[in-house]
This record gives sequence, C-alpha cells and structure tokens, in this order.
Amino acid sequence: MGKMTVYHGSYTKIAQPKITYGKNTKDFGYGFYCTIIREQSQRWAKRYNTPMINTYTVRLNTDLNILEFKEMTEIWLDFIISCRQGTAHNYDIVIGAMADDQIYNYIADYIDGIITREQFWSLAKFKYPTHQICFCTKEALKCLTFVACEEVKL
Repeated sequence: MGKMTVYHGSYTKIAQPKITYGKNTKDFGYGFYCTIIREQSQRWAKRYNTPMINTYTVRLNTDLNILEFKEMTEIWLDFIISCRQGTAHNYDIVIGAMADDQIYNYIADYIDGIITREQFWSLAKFKYPTHQICFCTKEALKCLTFVACEEVKL
C-alpha cells in the first residue's frame, strides 16, 4: 500500500490525532478511525452541530502489524464481534468494511441468538459501500500527516 488520502468526520479540527478510548467498543476496537470514502466521513461529521472533515495523507509503515479485510467474511464478522465485546487485539492498524448501525443491530441479534449466522449474512447486504481504517497504536498514528480541515455544508 502506497500513499493514500483518508478522511475523519468530527466536530473540530484534529491536527494531532489520538487513540480514542471510551466505554463504547467499536468494530475494530479502540483507535482513531478514518475512511477513504469522503461521503462516509461527511455522514460521520453530520452527527455534530458543527460538522468538520479532517483530511490526512497516509504512508503505511510496513513494519506495523496490519490486518486488512478485503471483504466481509466469517473472519471479519468474528473479529468485529470480539472487538465489540471488548476483547483487545495486537494490530497497529485494522482496515475493512464498517458494520454501520443497522449491520450492528443484526450482529447483536446474532449474538443474542435471535437470528442465525445465515440470516445475518442475508440481512447484511450494504446499501452503499463502507470502509474504515482504525489506527490502533501511537506507532500507527505516525503514518498520518494532517492536510486540512473544512466544515461540512448541511
């Protein structure tokens, strides 16, 4: 992977990204989340009163421990379930499709035994493509270079 541009939707300028730790677990665990899909970052930003898109360039360090899911698979699903349940992993960067709110509802239903794994996959077809990169460690954050921040027009 060479140089790429990524976006982070927020309510403020973030020139120095940090790992976000909180009570809510995310698809790929704790980290700083970005996407290569600008429209997706706009959707993330529009959750806030002053939606902002931060733009970064990324040069991935090949010495980092990187996990990339090229498609939604059983392994992707199991990894997300594990992370959402609070299980830590040792990856510096995780890349793959995002389990948006609707998809995560299906994951929760699967975990609770309401639907089967086969039913999950039938329901899990995305209406639009999604993508996320989780920078999980301080070393991973060093791959990011801040470019700009702009307000999203509502």
